Amino acid sequence: MDFRINNFRAKKLPRLVTADDGLRIIRERAPQAEALACSWAEALRPMATHLYDLRRRIATVTIATAAVLLFVHVMFGANGMVIYKQKRAEYQWLEKKIVQVRQENDTFEHKIEALKTDEKAIEKEAREQLRYARPGEYVYVTPPPAEPTAPLGHSAKR
Repeated sequence: MDFRINNFRAKKLPRLVTADDGLRIIRERAPQAEALACSWAEALRPMATHLYDLRRRIATVTIATAAVLLFVHVMFGANGMVIYKQKRAEYQWLEKKIVQVRQENDTFEHKIEALKTDEKAIEKEAREQLRYARPGEYVYVTPPPAEPTAPLGHSAKR
């Protein structure tokens, strides 16, 4: 069985090209390849000459395009001027917010300190929050606001 497989493979394999055959093929086809290369060179020569004549214009257009693209990137890119101005405005807003919060903290610290030491501040908070009163005083408490009721008919919605 092994003999048949090897014999079958030997019949189906193509003949390998030797180095001498490869050189012979190249030598036979060299004039055709040279003629093809010359025809391509002759066909491309006018276009190459025209491009060579326009090299300064091409360079100027290329540099101008690069400058425009760089300008667009600087203005509108990920870290461009537009984003920079937005971040700067946000930074200034946050600085103002920090100043405001610090002032509120100072106010609360003064209130806390007053509640620790000042009896008048303690009394004021007790009267306002806990509705305490001294003897002979009356405390008026307003009723909570009534909740609005839903309209009964469809005509109220119009």
